[in-house]
Amino acid sequence: MYINNVSAYIPEEVVTNEYFADLNGLSDDWIIERTGIRERRKAGPGENSSTMGIAAVRAGIEALPYDTQDINLIVGATYTPHDTIATLGHAIQHSLDIDDIPVVTISSACSSLVNAMEIVEGYFALGKADKALVVASEHNTGYNNEEDKKAGHLWGDGAVAFFVSKERQSDKDMQVQDILTGGAATRGKAMEGVTLKPLERGIIMPNGRDVFINACVYMPKAVNDILDRNKLRMEDVDFIVPHQANLRITKNVAGTLNIPEEKALSNVQYLGNTGCAGCGIAIAEHQNEFKKGQKLVVTVFGGGYSFGAMLIEV
Repeated sequence: MYINNVSAYIPEEVVTNEYFADLNGLSDDWIIERTGIRERRKAGPGENSSTMGIAAVRAGIEALPYDTQDINLIVGATYTPHDTIATLGHAIQHSLDIDDIPVVTISSACSSLVNAMEIVEGYFALGKADKALVVASEHNTGYNNEEDKKAGHLWGDGAVAFFVSKERQSDKDMQVQDILTGGAATRGKAMEGVTLKPLERGIIMPNGRDVFINACVYMPKAVNDILDRNKLRMEDVDFIVPHQANLRITKNVAGTLNIPEEKALSNVQYLGNTGCAGCGIAIAEHQNEFKKGQKLVVTVFGGGYSFGAMLIEV
């Protein structure tokens, strides 16, 4: 299948580390040393995961080689929904005014974008759709407890839209060559590593060390697994696009894969952890810089634990 366009939306409000120094005494140096984050974006009044998702879609429509009415599948991806009934996917459908097509919204924590793309792959394989829209959007600050010294300073907001087709639509398309996903709920402290419980306040990360260790194991493993089954080597890959959780994780993954750090795309420094949207936003930021024939591997890890990888050729 083919990615016809990738577009993103980032809120305007910037929250620097100084905000958290004033709030709970965490210094700029302390946050940068442990996370690499210098600032993050925060949704404004009236913004939420649905409105940001719609804005990401609107940003990409003009570059499409087909009409939005040709879209016959929408998959939303978020763990920070504005509404759990009129979901992100349905908000996108309503905004585009497309009648009577399959619409689903899924959550597998920060791996949700890759899982959403795999759902599209399945619909395409079964002949149930041929043009899809995947939207990953996170309103982390809407759920976050900023006074939590362990995780309150990590989170940012943002959204990304992937327009996807079964057949190539133009020479600018990127080809999704393979997708793998998995659950690692039996590992470590998966059930309490990161939690967001509907009746409790805050995205909580009481076992951050365990999350870090498992992310550093599963993200490079997913890269190697998807390369192995496509008979490729790391030398064949031009860029790794990791989940944007922590710059230390990104550097660790690059080291494990024995690649230069500049080959690992990163935006966590200025956007914070934007959840399942982060790696997609990184692709949107760099898509005009990629060269024909280059290969990217997206690699993700999320609470629960979930993991995945996606092999893309530009």
